Amino acid sequence: MASNWSDDIVIAELADEPALSEELNGVYARLVAIPSEKSPHVVLNLSGVTYLNSSNIAQLLRLRKRLDECDRSLRLCSVSDQVWSIMLVTGLDKVFRFASDTASALASLQIEDRKR
Repeated sequence: MASNWSDDIVIAELADEPALSEELNGVYARLVAIPSEKSPHVVLNLSGVTYLNSSNIAQLLRLRKRLDECDRSLRLCSVSDQVWSIMLVTGLDKVFRFASDTASALASLQIEDRKR
């Protein structure tokens, strides 16, 4: 379940299906339910995810698009080797921004915000 880390950042701890699809849908629904200027950055902790299917990839891309429209960022962190392989094969390693862990993801978002 997604939780507020601060007013500007939401963290979601994800697990494999069927919870993964539900959680990604929940994060997206949360973003579209609020005005874009109040949208938070999002950190997705993928430590509990061992694979991604095409629907999951589509959900991640839709989430990224929404955040881009709101001038917000998405960070994927704690990516397993299996999921990283999928990212490499699909070229998504060049689309998404990654961090080694949640703390690194939060730090990178805070640094990015200071530069704006």
